[in-house]
Amino acid sequence: MKAVLFDGEQVRVVDDLEIREPGPGEVLVEIAAAGLCHSDLSVVDGTIPFPVPVVLGHEGAGVVAAVGSGVGHVAPGDHVSLSTLANCGACADCDRGRPTMCRRAIGRPGRPFSRAGRPVFQFAANSAFAEQTIVKAVQAVKIPADIPLTSAALIGCGVLTGVGAVLNRARVDRGDTVVVIGAGGIGLNVLQGARIAGASAIVAVDTNPAKEAVARQFGATDFLHSVDGVRELLPTGADHVFECVGSTALIRAAIELLDRRGQAVLLGMPSPTAQASFLPASLFLDKSVLGCRYGSSRPQHDIALYADLYRQGRLLLDELVTAVYPVEDFAKAADDAKHGRVARGVLTF
Repeated sequence: MKAVLFDGEQVRVVDDLEIREPGPGEVLVEIAAAGLCHSDLSVVDGTIPFPVPVVLGHEGAGVVAAVGSGVGHVAPGDHVSLSTLANCGACADCDRGRPTMCRRAIGRPGRPFSRAGRPVFQFAANSAFAEQTIVKAVQAVKIPADIPLTSAALIGCGVLTGVGAVLNRARVDRGDTVVVIGAGGIGLNVLQGARIAGASAIVAVDTNPAKEAVARQFGATDFLHSVDGVRELLPTGADHVFECVGSTALIRAAIELLDRRGQAVLLGMPSPTAQASFLPASLFLDKSVLGCRYGSSRPQHDIALYADLYRQGRLLLDELVTAVYPVEDFAKAADDAKHGRVARGVLTF
C-alpha cells in the first residue's frame, strides 16, 4: 500500500508498505484524508527526534475496515476521526480524566508496518499518511457520516490542540481578552476557540499580512503584524496570551503582555534544547505560564463535541482546508506548508 515514509535522510512516497492485522483492542482504519501538520515536518528536520524508518502523519480520518477482539464502540463501515493519544485508560491520570498525562501514551512508538520484511515505526501512535493504519480503540472516535472526511481529519490534532487549549487548559471565560501569536493551523483554532468561549477581544498577531482575512474569519477582532502593537489595544495587558510559533523571544513577549492574573499558554514547538528567559518578578501578580499537551483533551469526549459544534455551524472545519493534494504530491504539500501558503493542506488517498 502507499505511504509517506521518512528513512532518516529523505521523505518518499512508497507503494510497498505492509500492515499486520489488528490485535485485541485495536482498530484497522482505511485512511481517506490526513492533514499535514508542522509536527510531521519537525520529524524530518530533526526538531522532533524520532526513530526511523517511520510512516509520517498524525491527523487523519477514514473508515473502519476491521476491529480486533474487545472493540465494541466502532464497527467496520463507521466513519472515524483519529487522535494521537494512545492512553491506557487505567492509570491514575486516565482515571482523573487527564489522558494527555498518561505515561503509557508517551514515547512508546509501535511498529505495525513492515517493508521488505523489515519493521517500520508508527509516528505519534497514528501514521495517517498511509492507505491503512492501526490504532488503539481509544484513538478511533466515531463521527457522523455527513462530515466530509477531508474536514474531519483536522479535528484529531489542530482542532483538539488549539480549541482544547482555550476551553480545557486556559478555560477562557466570557468577556476575557485573548492574544494569539501566530495565525497558522493551531493559531486559527485558538482564535475560534476564543470566539466559542465568548472572549470580548481576540487579537491575532502574525507577520504575514495575507493571514488577516482568515484570522478574522475564525474569530479575531483585531489583527497586528507585531506584538509591539498589543498594548495600544489592551493597555493593561491580556487575560490570556497563546504562543503558537515556538519562538523563545515570543514566549518572553507572551509573558510580558499579560494583565494581572493573566495566563501565557505555550503551544509552539521550539527546539528540545531551546531556553527561554523572562523576568520572574513579572509573575508576582498571580500570572502563570502554562504548558499544554494536545489541548489537555479527552478525545473521545472532545472530538464528538467538536463534530457537533461543526454541524451547528459554530466550529469551522471546511475553512481550514486551504488545499487538497493526492498523497503522491506530498513534496508540494510540504513546501506549501513550510512557506505558509496554506492554513492546512490535506492529503488524500
